[in-house]
Amino acid sequence: MRRKVIIDQDTLGPATTNLQSVALLVQSPDVEVLGICVPTGDHWRDQQVRHALRFLEIIGRTDIPVVPGAEMPLVATPAATAAWEKAHGKLVYNGAWDLARPGKWADPHHTPDLVEGNPTTHPAAETAAAFIVRQARAHPGEITLWCAAPLTDIAQALVLEPGLPELVRELHFMGGSFHPMTDSREFRHTPRREFNIRFDAEAAHAVIRASWSRVTCSPIDVSHHTRATPELFTRIARADTPLARYLDRFGQRHRPMWDEVAAATWLDESLVTRFDDYFIDVNLHHGASYGDMLSWDPGHEPGQGERRARIQKHLDDARFYEAFVALCSVQP
Repeated sequence: MRRKVIIDQDTLGPATTNLQSVALLVQSPDVEVLGICVPTGDHWRDQQVRHALRFLEIIGRTDIPVVPGAEMPLVATPAATAAWEKAHGKLVYNGAWDLARPGKWADPHHTPDLVEGNPTTHPAAETAAAFIVRQARAHPGEITLWCAAPLTDIAQALVLEPGLPELVRELHFMGGSFHPMTDSREFRHTPRREFNIRFDAEAAHAVIRASWSRVTCSPIDVSHHTRATPELFTRIARADTPLARYLDRFGQRHRPMWDEVAAATWLDESLVTRFDDYFIDVNLHHGASYGDMLSWDPGHEPGQGERRARIQKHLDDARFYEAFVALCSVQP
């Protein structure tokens, strides 16, 4: 049987680490993608939904439903975040709320034309939370929740079905930061702050504390050094498939492959050469460290509901790049 997965991803596009990771999961022959749930994150939900729909049209996979997720975090708002920044300093990156960046806007329902073409298909009628719960009940013990976005959709699904952790196989998420070996401005002064976790810290806190039977965290530490080089896309272009042509035109070059690593390492866990075993949680105190990842070695955790997780630490870079090229070159 193919491995069943629900993708929860803020599908900023075209391409980018977000949709390039979706490509790996969709292209894998032994994976059944039940649906792609899309919350607000790197951009507003409605525009990201359209990128996902158009991507699936281009690669000929409109059989996969795109399900609109949460438009806003559980608690955080743009105004509250702006007030926090006045007290504690500017965030390096703030996703949909980064209005100073080109291509960002304040209206969550503004959906300008897409450079890759506008979709002609439509999203699913139900919410992401309802979809996740319905699928989990229909396939108990079989589904992986693969997440590379703020965890709002999963938190909302837990409200609908508190027994969700017992109904799914595992939670595998890209997010968090511990001790990344980088001098990037984003992590130089705040190494525990990472966008997917901080954008909806309350959701991340609720999700991480739930009683999943297996939790794998793919943090910044394992992937920030990777790069989507022009050479990778040149190799993929030789396949001359719809996906290869899409990536040749839009593939995000010279950027870390955060989400692609999280996807590839779920497909093939042996790409990770070292895991650490931590108890983890999220800081919800509204001070300077709000939204930061917390961690403890087993036996040193405070015992206040934090959960044990496998933390990806080291990657077999060469094999990862080969896997990325191979999966993106699969003939339809």
